[in-house]
Amino acid sequence: MLKKTFLSVAVGAAMIFAPLTAGQAAAETSSAGDVHAAATTVCYETSGAPSFVSAINQGAANWNASVSNVRLVNNPSCATLSYYEGNDPQGSYAYTDGHGSGYIFIDYTQAQQYYIVRITAHETGHALGLPDHYSGPCSELMSGGGPGPSCTNAYPNGDEIGRVNSLWANGFKAARGEMKKVY
Repeated sequence: MLKKTFLSVAVGAAMIFAPLTAGQAAAETSSAGDVHAAATTVCYETSGAPSFVSAINQGAANWNASVSNVRLVNNPSCATLSYYEGNDPQGSYAYTDGHGSGYIFIDYTQAQQYYIVRITAHETGHALGLPDHYSGPCSELMSGGGPGPSCTNAYPNGDEIGRVNSLWANGFKAARGEMKKVY
């Protein structure tokens, strides 16, 4: 009996103090006090993109306000997703498996031409499992730069929200893809 009780306490303590990583379910509370039980937490870190921390956090907040099955949390200690900045002639992109792991690169030139929160939210959408759809309207976040630089929508639409919630229901159910570069 004592061994079982000690083991239960030890396991419980380990669960409390273990850092959250992508794929672990956790209850998260939004700033509005809304509890999303069983949302999978994806931790990200922004140290490689100091010029865009605010835009990255706003893009993550837009996703968090829209979906219920995954929470994006800026926490370097458990980060599976990182953001970087610099110059790339092909623009911003995500290098990800679509399961909350990898990195997102923000291009300086593109950030001067397009609404930066739209860029960060769009690229984060790839890390959540969504593909590009450049021919879509401005109301579709994953249309990226397709609608042109005047488009400032940085929120996913209903279809994108439904797809992410479906992909992340009970953790990410789909088979893990290989890491790939997605613009």
